[in-house]
Amino acid sequence: MKNLSQVLMRPIVTEKTTDLSSQSNKYVFQVAMDSNKVEIRQAVEKFFGVKVLDVRTMRMTGKPKRVRLVAGYRPNWKKAIVTLKAGDTIDMFDVV
Repeated sequence: MKNLSQVLMRPIVTEKTTDLSSQSNKYVFQVAMDSNKVEIRQAVEKFFGVKVLDVRTMRMTGKPKRVRLVAGYRPNWKKAIVTLKAGDTIDMFDVV
């Protein structure tokens, strides 16, 4: 088991995730590639003092990018959608 401070990398704040958090009480984070659902749940509960009901994870593949003649890819990353108990909230603008 790794240090829980290394699991959560940053919150993802977009229009889509803001609507998701306000309507369904779900929050989206970029997490470490080698983290699992149990570690993500423990990290969110520890750092934000909330009760997590569900964790969904997905691996996002890096997009192809090009600078002049040199082609490459952005790095792969992992995203977690965390569902909280009704009544619990996370203020995303204090986190960023």
